[in-house]
Amino acid sequence: MAGDAESTAAENADDESADAAEADVVQDDAAEDGDAAEADVAQNDAAVDGDAVDEVDPAEEFKAELRMQEGDWYVIHSYAGYENRVKQNLENRTVSLNLEEFIFESQVPMEDVVEIKNGQRKQVRRVRIPGYVLVRMELTDESWGAVRHTPGVTGFVGNAYDPTPLSIDEVFSMLAPIFEERQAEAAAAEGPAAEAAAKSAPVTEVEFEVGESVLVKEGSFEGHPATIQEIRPESQKLTVLLSIFERDVPVELGFDQVSKL
Repeated sequence: MAGDAESTAAENADDESADAAEADVVQDDAAEDGDAAEADVAQNDAAVDGDAVDEVDPAEEFKAELRMQEGDWYVIHSYAGYENRVKQNLENRTVSLNLEEFIFESQVPMEDVVEIKNGQRKQVRRVRIPGYVLVRMELTDESWGAVRHTPGVTGFVGNAYDPTPLSIDEVFSMLAPIFEERQAEAAAAEGPAAEAAAKSAPVTEVEFEVGESVLVKEGSFEGHPATIQEIRPESQKLTVLLSIFERDVPVELGFDQVSKL
């Protein structure tokens, strides 16, 4: 009987040990699963953080590129309408004088503009800053003389003999059309929707001015003179003041409903 009791006690001890071992295994598995889950979360967070770091503002990236370029940007005067010819003259002169190590680049920023004349919309491409050309260069006596005496150049902006270079923000502002074209080209590779979103709307230029007198040429007030109070190019609408019963009454009209006096 005593042997049976001892045997039973031993079996019970073995069972308890097995149960404890199983519990330890389960606990270890749970801990490993928890560690794995935490690792997955940490990995996902790191991936999100990585994506956030990878998202670079294109404008800041372009400015950084400008900072890394050799030389500084200067502005030179030219005859209005001769900007692109001056650019070509300067590029040819730089090569002929072997000054490529000092005069690196010249730019004439362009922009797309919608002109509205006689009620007709027409998109044209024009010089953004008439009478000016941008030059990136190392300023030395020789490079200064080469630029200054390029046909069509009338001088440097600022101190004629010791011009001040543009700041990066100023360069970025003046070269904005080039930056926008790059954005449009990059978006074109991603698809039509992205390209359309990246393209900036052309500037709308109108032939009217606030305060100008016009003649209403159609509608209820045809033949009446009016004064322009507000211009909304995006919708091709004008708010004009019409004298009705000796009072100025604001009336909204389309560009094509009025003509210059």
